[in-house]
Amino acid sequence: MRLALFTAASAALLLAACGSESDPSLNQVGAQPDLPAIDESLVPPMKIAMPTGWEGELPTVPDGYVITPIATELQIPRQMLMLPNGDLLVAEGRGGGAPPMRPKDVIAGVIKKQGNTQVDSGNRLTLLRDADGDGQFETRTVFIDDLDAPYGLAFVDGSLYVAEQGALLRFPYVEGQTEITAEGEELTKLPSRLNHHWTKAMTASADGQFLYVGIGSNSNVGERGMAVEEERAVVWEITRETGARRTLATGIRNPTALAIEPTTGQLWSVVNERDELGPQLVPDYLTSVRDGAFYGWPYSYWGQNVDPRVMPQRPDLVASAVRPDYALGSHVAALGLSFAVDGGFGGPFTQGAFVGQHGSWNRQDLSGYKVSWVPFSGGRPAGEMVDFVTGFLTGDGQARGRPVGVLFDPRTRALFIADDLSNTVWRVAPRGGAASVAAPPATTAAPATAAPATAGA
Repeated sequence: MRLALFTAASAALLLAACGSESDPSLNQVGAQPDLPAIDESLVPPMKIAMPTGWEGELPTVPDGYVITPIATELQIPRQMLMLPNGDLLVAEGRGGGAPPMRPKDVIAGVIKKQGNTQVDSGNRLTLLRDADGDGQFETRTVFIDDLDAPYGLAFVDGSLYVAEQGALLRFPYVEGQTEITAEGEELTKLPSRLNHHWTKAMTASADGQFLYVGIGSNSNVGERGMAVEEERAVVWEITRETGARRTLATGIRNPTALAIEPTTGQLWSVVNERDELGPQLVPDYLTSVRDGAFYGWPYSYWGQNVDPRVMPQRPDLVASAVRPDYALGSHVAALGLSFAVDGGFGGPFTQGAFVGQHGSWNRQDLSGYKVSWVPFSGGRPAGEMVDFVTGFLTGDGQARGRPVGVLFDPRTRALFIADDLSNTVWRVAPRGGAASVAAPPATTAAPATAAPATAGA
């Protein structure tokens, strides 16, 4: 059996190298991305960037900025949260466990594993503290241990909320503490059957009344049957005090990070779309999460574009499918989202969203592997996406790092990036400190009781 699997995987790796090429003339970023014809194949084109070390190099940032590693040798850092006193929490771990169904599931697993870190899952939160505000986080402690693949984080009214892969937990918090040993109170269970997509993204509403949790699908396009997709590919709205919940949005395949747009209080998400329709289908996206909206999965993509693989078809649902707001490119695997608050860095980075792109596997030409900036105006995307942090890929296509969560801190004018390949948290700030940034214009920020929280896979 092992020999047969090895032989099949080896043959598939060779076949994958012969996948179809992308068309560089297509524009797949923005409100109206180019969508090519469906390009299915027996073995979809697959390629992963093989890991390599930084070897003294650093990621590339815009002129006038500096990037530094503030924590290394972590255990799969995913998402981050800034506590009111300036301590940074980092969720570490890996979850999931859905068994493969098809030979190409085995093949894809082999390929994706090659591009991931080989360290053990942390299953914990780590606290990083910069007591003197110099950008060097001199204190590091295990804040909460023995968690079950923690991912989404939020802080409201003196309580810390942690979304594990199977439950939403609440912990009491005392300002300044460096460790919590108390058991978390289970606010509500989260869907965890199979957990093909295990990450549970989370953020708090602008008024702190609700917690929003993103729950990914249990398959690519329903190939495990729709029974296991009950309350999957959805966003839940959970009443923070009682744990009561309702389904806010559906058909949103894998909402890997959630955040509140600060000028409107609207919930937004980055979403990983489906695979195996070709190297340029389907674009991952950034979208507002509208109450009652259906985003198409699995029956259609980018509005009413029908996915012919799904049986039986549901033309009634396709007719109601909402088109997302902003395409990020196909297979970029966006896992991080954080809005600039209180004027951001100023200049071109005053109002908009930072997006962490973990990087592709379902295409031959690599995509993602960077942190991007999407400018906003009036609470909506308004302009072309630009690269903000790059250099995670070498010139010959190896990966030094893979961005996951991103977190903008308005108090120190710094952007934090969790990198789950080199197991590093990076800090980006204006060279010379916050004083070098132009004075930001006033904006309407979320109240202190709903400190910005990011989440993503």
